[in-house]
Amino acid sequence: MKASRLAATGAVAATAVVVLSSPAFAHVSVAAEGTAAKGGYAVVDFKVPNERDNASTTKLEVAFPADHPLASVMPEPMPGWKIEVTKSKLAKPLTLHGEQITEAVSKVTWTATGKDGGIPTGYFEKFPVSIGALPENADELVFKAIQTYSNKEVVRWIEVQEDGAEEPETPAPVLALSAASEDGHHGSTAAEEADAKTENAAASTGSDEGDSSDTTARVLGVVGIVVGALGVAYGVLAGRRRSDA
Repeated sequence: MKASRLAATGAVAATAVVVLSSPAFAHVSVAAEGTAAKGGYAVVDFKVPNERDNASTTKLEVAFPADHPLASVMPEPMPGWKIEVTKSKLAKPLTLHGEQITEAVSKVTWTATGKDGGIPTGYFEKFPVSIGALPENADELVFKAIQTYSNKEVVRWIEVQEDGAEEPETPAPVLALSAASEDGHHGSTAAEEADAKTENAAASTGSDEGDSSDTTARVLGVVGIVVGALGVAYGVLAGRRRSDA
């Protein structure tokens, strides 16, 4: 009886922990594909889970930080989603590649198309965006997101995490920025990473071919030495037979 009671109590406690901690696992978040280095460019994914049993997620609105405006914001096309990019005038112009930028993206909105579109129950989806140049005077960027369900319910992921405080119930997505490398590079774009992979593959192939050629040459050299030695031995034996005769 004691064992069964302990088991039941443990099960209830475990269930309570799962229920109480579920919002921490289900919130909208943002993460970089690779490195998000200060002063550089990065591709980031806004990860949106559907935590409702009776509705799908049909809309996502992401507000970009006004205190650190990004001159370049390009969302990736996504089948089944209409994407709207909203720009706003900047209080202070930015300089990008030698040109002054007087406005920047303030919000990106994804709206599901079709009657049964969106993120269904039990699934999540990633919304990729290329952003830059990332600020050099910040350690993180805060993006406030609004998630809308097919039943018209709206969840605002806009609460900012305070230092030393517990995680809020609906925290805003936060992107951590890494330091630029010592050689002055601020990270790489997806295209640069792809080129680097191609070059590495080519170098690897060339190295393999060179190693293969070296190995073949060595084998042929050893075979030649063995054949020469056999020829010499045969000559010696033939000479002895003639002298004996």
